[in-house]
Amino acid sequence: MMKSKIPVALTVAGSDSGGGAGIQADLRTFAFHCVHGTSAVTCVTAQNTLGVKRVDALSAEAVAAQFDAVVGDIGVDAVKTGMLLNREIMAVVAQQVESWNLGNLVVDPVMVSRSGDRLIDDGAIAFLRDVLIPMAAVVTPNRFEAQILSGLEIASVDDMRSAAQEIYRKGAKAVLVKGGGMAGDLRGIDVWFDGTRLETLKVETVDTGNTHGTGCTLSAAICANLALGKDLFTSVTLAKNYVTNALKYALDIGAGQGPVGHFFPLLLK
Repeated sequence: MMKSKIPVALTVAGSDSGGGAGIQADLRTFAFHCVHGTSAVTCVTAQNTLGVKRVDALSAEAVAAQFDAVVGDIGVDAVKTGMLLNREIMAVVAQQVESWNLGNLVVDPVMVSRSGDRLIDDGAIAFLRDVLIPMAAVVTPNRFEAQILSGLEIASVDDMRSAAQEIYRKGAKAVLVKGGGMAGDLRGIDVWFDGTRLETLKVETVDTGNTHGTGCTLSAAICANLALGKDLFTSVTLAKNYVTNALKYALDIGAGQGPVGHFFPLLLK
């Protein structure tokens, strides 16, 4: 495997035709951090600010071929996963991560939307929980995903702390339970646990309805900072600050929920 002198990150996720989430959000986030972005597309969605209209999965063989093409030639310093869609794709991702000995794996366990809608079936959830998450440097579940992974109901910060510790006990090396789906003052509070350090992370709350892609953006920013050589906890705190800034420049486009502004601060300097 060749090793690039330029930091390289790989996103393994779906394509969002509306440009707000998925590989589009990830690649813009990588670029903002001056990291070269590569991708292995798992599915193609037809979606906009109003929602997802259609999802077409790529074959597991096509996903593996993208891994081989990128890693075999360019090499990668960090990897993140987003929407993996089904068990077959998850299995080939796990095999590729292992066979290429890829470290700095950030798993955004896309199972349930922020509104609570289930996105993948039980078999895929079980594989994600039992195989892929223990391979990751950090897993970044939202409130509803953390409930599934921990088996606990989450309605408070104490619940988030308990869930983070339970997910860690199930095999995760480090856990960031995200509070974006929490109510009221709890929105935006995240909980970190890595086996020794239990931290409640709070940044300013940005009042905007245009929050599409925040989860993708956060995990991509963690991945980018890992590719740059930052340690894991620093990568998480820097990523949270980046998402907060992107929310301040969220894009009011379309008739529904617009995306965060990944690059707009650059245009305003």
